[in-house]
Amino acid sequence: MSNLRQARVTPHFARTSRYSATDGRTTRQEGYALCQKHRKIIEEPFGWAKTVGRMVQTTYRGVKRVRSRFILTMAANNLARLRRLLGA
Repeated sequence: MSNLRQARVTPHFARTSRYSATDGRTTRQEGYALCQKHRKIIEEPFGWAKTVGRMVQTTYRGVKRVRSRFILTMAANNLARLRRLLGA
């Protein structure tokens, strides 16, 4: 962490608890808040795929089959999000 500060690089990673190694110098930056906002937007579909799309442990073997299942699950996620967006 101190090497990053000496190089004037601000790390962007999640603060997992109050007692995390990430201190106030990192979390008070506006870039950190922006990073956390984008992180939530990016991780939401993957959480949906694991819970609703049952992608936690796939029953398929082989990269091609798992890839096609993942694409189908994410397409379903897009349809669910689209329904919610158009309904509002």
